[in-house]
Amino acid sequence: MTERPKLQVAVVMRREKIDNRWQPWRWVLDAVVPQEDRFGAEPRLLREDAGEALWLHPGFEVELFRDDAEGYYLNASSPAPCWFVLWRMEETPTVADEPIARPAIVTLSYHDAGRWLDAQETVENVPAPPEVVALMREFVEAHYVPEPKRRKRPESFKPLQDRFGNPVSVSTDKVRGGGGHG
Repeated sequence: MTERPKLQVAVVMRREKIDNRWQPWRWVLDAVVPQEDRFGAEPRLLREDAGEALWLHPGFEVELFRDDAEGYYLNASSPAPCWFVLWRMEETPTVADEPIARPAIVTLSYHDAGRWLDAQETVENVPAPPEVVALMREFVEAHYVPEPKRRKRPESFKPLQDRFGNPVSVSTDKVRGGGGHG
């Protein structure tokens, strides 16, 4: 594998009715599917009824990078390997005068997903199909090198420091007299 693997995918977002007087609808990630030429380049409504609507967002490229092999390893070795999708609400275009969910990035890396979550982004996941998991595992086997475990020094051998990082000493001498309250 000398070239970086690239997968062309599309994201399906679902708008579903919920029983809430402040928010009658919510958006959730429905699926990540292989890109097809017939999808075109623009988001489009696939299906809609009184309870839900499915929107297809084509044109995402998922590329595997050597320097993120650990992120793919964490995903591939998990009990349920998955796609991670970062998505945001977009005011325009709208659906029935409501903002629409717009996927921004698709990845297979736990590290990417973790950074996005730390940044307070909306990230959801759906299971990755076996052929994608196999590709990810092959990439991990070729490029992931676990960091050697470093021995942690016992706490009892670490030098004592105050909250500013200055060395401190501890005395077992008993202080008498309460410090001059005379």
